[in-house]
This record gives sequence, structure tokens and C-alpha cells, in this order.
Amino acid sequence: MARIAGVNIPTNKRVVIALQYIHGIGAQKAKEICQKVSIPDERRVAQLTDAEVLQIRETIDRDYMVEGDLRRDTSMNIKRLMDLGCYRGLRHRRQLPVRGQRTHTNARTRKGKAKPIAGKKK
Repeated sequence: MARIAGVNIPTNKRVVIALQYIHGIGAQKAKEICQKVSIPDERRVAQLTDAEVLQIRETIDRDYMVEGDLRRDTSMNIKRLMDLGCYRGLRHRRQLPVRGQRTHTNARTRKGKAKPIAGKKK
């Protein structure tokens, strides 16, 4: 099992698919990485040599922000918005939808399970 960027990627899948298990790498970036390292699309992770795995690891470390660094950067951006007190920061602080969605109905994913209100029938 190959370990890249702190993630064990599955051995029986194609390299392009397996790279997407890393946070911050989607389909497009996975294809880019495979082209840079010159690995054919149909190659599986189990068929990779140690040198190729090392090349993939170095390419990701050099060119892309993934896993812990990306998560830290995202959380710092949200924290910055909250500290500024701008509208988006306030929405994050109250755990409400940030991008203009309605909250009268829906928004249950963000607000959590509906809380019953005492004495309210209709």
C-alpha cells in the first residue's frame, strides 16, 4: 500500500482514481500529476515502482497544497472572516448558511436537527 501525503492510497485502483483519496486532489489535479510523472491512465497503484511513487510524492509536495496544510489554510481563512466581523464571518459564527441560501425553511444541514419550541402547535 502506497503512502502519499500521509494517506494510504488503495492499491487495486487506477493511479488517477487513487490519488483522489488525498484531500485537495480532485480528478483534474490527479490527471495533471500523472502527466507530469508520465504514468499512463490505465496503470494501477500496485504496478507502480518505488521510484514512481517517490516522483508522485515529490510532485505533490512541490506543486500542490494538500491534506493538513490545506485544512489549516481553510480554517485560518474562516477564522479571519470571523475575527473581522464581516457578514460572512458572522454567518460562520452563528453556523448559518454563508452563501445567501434561505433559512426560513431548509438549511437543515447547516443548522442541525430541528429543535421543538414549547407551546407552538401551528
